[in-house]
Amino acid sequence: MAPQAKTLDVITIGRSSVDLYGAQIGGRLEDMASFQKYIGGSPTNMAAGTARLGLKSALITRVGDEHMGRFIREELAKEGVDVRGVKTDPGRLTALVLLGIRDDKQFPLIFYRENCADMALCEDDIDGSFLVEARSVVATGTHLSNTRTEAAVLKALTLARKHGLQTALDIDYRPNLWGLAGHGDGESRFIESAAVTAKLQATLHLFDLIVGTEEEFHIAGGTTDTIAALRAVRAVSPATLVCKRGPMGAAAFTGAIPDSLDDGETGPGFPIEVFNVLGAGDGFMSGLLKGWLDGEPWPVALKYANACGAFAVSRHGCTPAYPSWEELQFFLHRGVVEKALRKDAALEQVHWATNRHRDLSTMRVFAFDHRMQLEQMEGATPAKIGAFKELCLQAALRVANGQPGYGILCDSRLGRDALFQAAGTGLWIGRPVEWPGSRPLTLEPELGPDFGGLQEWPLEHVVKVLCFTHPDDDADTKAAQEDTVRRLFHACRRNRLEMLLEIIPSKVAPTDDQTSAQIIQRFYDLGVYPDWWKLEPFATDAAWANACAAITRNDPHVRGIVVLGLDASEADLAASLTLAAKQALVKGFAIGRTIFGDAARGWLKGDLTDADAVQMMSDRYARLAALWDKVREGEKK
Repeated sequence: MAPQAKTLDVITIGRSSVDLYGAQIGGRLEDMASFQKYIGGSPTNMAAGTARLGLKSALITRVGDEHMGRFIREELAKEGVDVRGVKTDPGRLTALVLLGIRDDKQFPLIFYRENCADMALCEDDIDGSFLVEARSVVATGTHLSNTRTEAAVLKALTLARKHGLQTALDIDYRPNLWGLAGHGDGESRFIESAAVTAKLQATLHLFDLIVGTEEEFHIAGGTTDTIAALRAVRAVSPATLVCKRGPMGAAAFTGAIPDSLDDGETGPGFPIEVFNVLGAGDGFMSGLLKGWLDGEPWPVALKYANACGAFAVSRHGCTPAYPSWEELQFFLHRGVVEKALRKDAALEQVHWATNRHRDLSTMRVFAFDHRMQLEQMEGATPAKIGAFKELCLQAALRVANGQPGYGILCDSRLGRDALFQAAGTGLWIGRPVEWPGSRPLTLEPELGPDFGGLQEWPLEHVVKVLCFTHPDDDADTKAAQEDTVRRLFHACRRNRLEMLLEIIPSKVAPTDDQTSAQIIQRFYDLGVYPDWWKLEPFATDAAWANACAAITRNDPHVRGIVVLGLDASEADLAASLTLAAKQALVKGFAIGRTIFGDAARGWLKGDLTDADAVQMMSDRYARLAALWDKVREGEKK
């Protein structure tokens, strides 16, 4: 029988939690006022970290049958992690961890893991046919602390070795999770324990790679003399031993342990500011696994590991801090420019842009974010407009029918109920912030003068802002509008929200084939990197080529462009979209009045029923979606 094809590079096994990270830096955990929610737990972090580096990873764990469990499953899937091994436990809650950054040495944390879901992992959760799809299995020491989870890990390791998989251990010693420290001592990293040492030493022979800090090798080796501890581990395991040494990097030992840690194989370190050490080891392990499984020599694997660890200690959170493969290559090629990596604008742009979730290569967006145009229609009231926007959403969902590549633009002032209903439907959701028709640009009052209102936005909402701008604007208008867009961009990033920037110069002054390209370049010069651009339909190939060139030379990782409609007829839009489809950077359209205009006028006057309005809009939206698919497919042939 031919060997089974390997569809996975690595399967990690063990802890999975939701990390609630204190958003305030430099205070006690007692004083934290708000928290950022991320996935956590060493195996979960490593699964996501290796996926970001291009490995095909999977996780075996348990989560609760509740919102936090679904959050972990959904976030892992967004990261590209195979979640077939993530079991849902109907009787236990997902683990939680509360964490804070007190200073560069103190990182208080509280584990909420009493009878949690991942500690119920058992032998029945280990599917041998799934396991052998992988090239390697990675375990962490915590799951050896409980009889039930230990049995699951040992079953996985035994099967892995039987079928020739590579095996690795991250010692991941947390005294608190072995029952050696109280709830308030989650930060503790080392307490001597002969029982823990014996438990670890009974399993070390099962691994090809063992990774830990000096303190973790102390517990594995049963002595606080690091060289002696490494030799004690070597006595029971032929594995490659990688000892992490904090700012001094790490050393790998493939044979006999020398008299000095300096005599191991090493990779280059990176002089950066320590901001947050929590999760740094999982970032290090992700980079190390990438090099190890790619067959790189240990100095190269350690270079990857040290760099990934450097990213982790310089950013907020664990998994969110880890780099993509593109980002890692950018960093290794360019080097350290700013020791506080999170303040390195160029690096942070690559980090943001290459770690965005979701395939949005096709964008068929029904735009009903209009306020002023609807308010001017006969019969319009705020309540009726809100009800009509719910009908627009029904039409969008009917056409999308659960398929990817569909979205809406909807405001929160008149379309709040439609926005609420759109959550979780799978639609891409854009939400405008500009005050309709304003020039100079001003924003909806809900944002507040400091744009603090963005803190209330769901992360799936994309901030859309329309700016009526032109290169020939007077200095005061230009300065006011640019300042608003720049501040809004930074507020979006601060709140982890994507941004769509729409520009319509033709409504301001005459335009030519260079006008939009000039505006685009100006915003990049100001440090504004929109995730999306929304551009009016150009009349020439040259105008499209110039605009696309301005974007790609500044931001090769941009999401793309969507074309607006400007209330054009379907026939005119067909010509516009056919021209736009020649540009790969154009992902689709965001069109509104062409779809809803007649239905709105009829429904607001009482001439159309709800069903008639939904049907009319569905038909038009479906025709435009089919038109885009046809012209795009024609360009691919």
